Amino acid sequence: MSVLDRLAHSLSRRDEVPNQELARDLAAKKDIKGIHEIARNLWNRDKNIQADCIKVLYEVGHIDPGLIAGYTEDFVKCLRHKNNRLMWGGMTALAEVAKADPDAVFKHLDAIKKAKETGSVITVDNAISTLAYTAAGKDKYNKAIFPYLLKHLSHCRPKEVPQHSEKTMPAVNASNKSDFIKVLEIRMEDLSGSGLARVKKVVKKVAVL
Repeated sequence: MSVLDRLAHSLSRRDEVPNQELARDLAAKKDIKGIHEIARNLWNRDKNIQADCIKVLYEVGHIDPGLIAGYTEDFVKCLRHKNNRLMWGGMTALAEVAKADPDAVFKHLDAIKKAKETGSVITVDNAISTLAYTAAGKDKYNKAIFPYLLKHLSHCRPKEVPQHSEKTMPAVNASNKSDFIKVLEIRMEDLSGSGLARVKKVVKKVAVL
C-alpha cells in the first residue's frame, strides 16, 4: 500500500485528519522512504495531492524537523509556486526545518524575504517564524536577520504586532533584547485590549534574558 493511499484526497475526505494521522505515523516510525514518496508528490499533477503532501510534510516537521530538513530545496521551490497552498505550506515547512538545520534555510534568505513581501497573510506569518528560528541558529545569522525583523515589527499593521512579536521571540537574546523592547514600546501606543496585553507579556518574557 502506497502512503499516497492514506492521503485525505485519496480517501475522499475533506478534513485534514487523515493527513495528520499519516504524519504522526511517518514521524513515529522515522519512515524515510514514505516521507520521500510524499515529498516527490509535491509536484503531482493533482493540486489536491500537492496540498495533502505539503500538509503531511510540515506536520512531520512539527514532530521531528530533522526528518524533513533534506527537502529544504523543495520547500523553497514551493515559495515560487502558483499554487498558494504550496507557497504558504512551503514556508510553514521551512519554519520547522530552521529549528533543526538553520544553515540550510539561511542559504535561501533572499527567497524567503521575497515570499514574505509578496505572499499571503499565512505566508507572512510563517516567514516571521522561519526567519526567527534561523536567526536563533548562529550569531552571524542573527546579525543578518534581526534588523530585518525589527523593521517589520516597526512598520507592520497594529493588529499584526502581537502575533509577530511572539513569533520573533526565538531570535531575541541578551544582546538584542533592548532594541526589540524599544520597538515594541513604540508599537504599544497603537494597541489596546488583548493585543496590548499580549505584547506586554512578550516584553516581560524577554526582559529576563
